Amino acid sequence: MSTAGWRLHLYVKKNDMRVAFVMQLHEGCEEEYRRRHAAIWPELTALLRETGIRDYSIFLEEKSLKLFAILQIDDPARLDSLATQPVMRQWWEYMKDLMDTNADGSPVVVPLNEMFFLA
Repeated sequence: MSTAGWRLHLYVKKNDMRVAFVMQLHEGCEEEYRRRHAAIWPELTALLRETGIRDYSIFLEEKSLKLFAILQIDDPARLDSLATQPVMRQWWEYMKDLMDTNADGSPVVVPLNEMFFLA
């Protein structure tokens, strides 16, 4: 994943930064995507938590197969390190047959601008 997209669209909520983005799932891959995430690797979960990511959710819009993701993190600069981590790169390799990806194997990410938030 190009980490530049992570850092461009950050939204402040008290001490939290919220990051939202869209990815594109390939047709017919919904169940496999769900299955792989249900069995997410413990070492990847640990890396995400060590990076400071929490409350990370991914939703599917079934008609367009758009994946909407949102996460919270205290220090968004820490997201930059994910692309250099072997387990993150292995996950991207594992997932690239299911979704649109960049040349480096990271998912194509379209940042979203927050239009409304109710705390």
